[in-house]
Amino acid sequence: MLGYGFMGDAHANALRTLPQFFPDAPEVSLDVLVGRDAAAAGEAADRMGFSRVETDWRDALDVDVFYNLGPNSVHVEPTVAALDAGVHVLCEKPLAPTLDGAERMAAAAAASDAVAAVGFNYRFVPAVRYARELVEAGELGELRHARFRYLQDWLVDPDAPWTWRLDADAAGSGALGDLGAHSFDLARYLVGDVDAVSGHAETFVDERVPEGGGDPRPVTVDDAFAAHAEFECGAVGTFEATRYATGRRNQHAFELDGSAGAVRFDLQRLNELEVLRGDGRGFETVLVTDDDHPYGEQWWPSGHALGWEQTFVHENYEFLSAVADGAAFEPDFGDGLAVQRLLDAVAESSDRREWVAV
Repeated sequence: MLGYGFMGDAHANALRTLPQFFPDAPEVSLDVLVGRDAAAAGEAADRMGFSRVETDWRDALDVDVFYNLGPNSVHVEPTVAALDAGVHVLCEKPLAPTLDGAERMAAAAAASDAVAAVGFNYRFVPAVRYARELVEAGELGELRHARFRYLQDWLVDPDAPWTWRLDADAAGSGALGDLGAHSFDLARYLVGDVDAVSGHAETFVDERVPEGGGDPRPVTVDDAFAAHAEFECGAVGTFEATRYATGRRNQHAFELDGSAGAVRFDLQRLNELEVLRGDGRGFETVLVTDDDHPYGEQWWPSGHALGWEQTFVHENYEFLSAVADGAAFEPDFGDGLAVQRLLDAVAESSDRREWVAV
């Protein structure tokens, strides 16, 4: 595992949880944790349960599975090397800081026999998977509108510190790649491919002081974006993501309107899916925790809610099972590349101030 921050904790927790609730999950040995600071990585390895530490990822590819959870700027080279060596990979999103990097990674995945997974964990929310079941069963009819928004507020304060996520060289983009990537993946998962986009990106604060103090550093990524989209199926789409939505801690939401029904979802109430059926007399709130709901039989009795961390348990279960069984996994690097093309198209549209084909 490369990286032991936020995503490292999320995946390590999922790997520890798997045997208790998914007894048929493959057995996992946590071998090596990679970090630039040997002392800090050693502390993290002890906490997470890894056997050893390396400070160079090149010394850590003698494994079956490689998790690339580092900043976006270190996604490409280690991942390509792992795939070239036949090592299975789960890489966090977005696939790369640039479209060229994502294309390299997707090409390496296509040339390898290894499973290559991209970490779009929101596909594994039971309510999201239930929404997809309704769409695929035709319960919503012909999809006409698809609205996606991902709103956070951690940069509302102009004195909030500078981080690597505000640097284009490290992150690639801001709210667009960090948040919008999740929305674009769910849009493809639930609605289908996008043909064209018209987007606008904006940066509100041009520089910030790092947390440890010192001189201000420039903010070289977008703080927010909005986009219109034409879906291949004919639906009209809208997308919005920002880190400046006052009071919204982590509101990842979507609405799908069809000719025979509609659904609404908000990650802040992740166990619920609001469903409107054909009579149009109001939405029903479905608590997606029953045994016949996605992943329902693996957890607690009906009505006992799950949390954000369980999305990673589901993701890791599906990924590691695909590795063990020699099966396909989605979302794969083809999905990651498709999302990267959408991110690139929105950025280009914002620069050119015109519609861009994807």
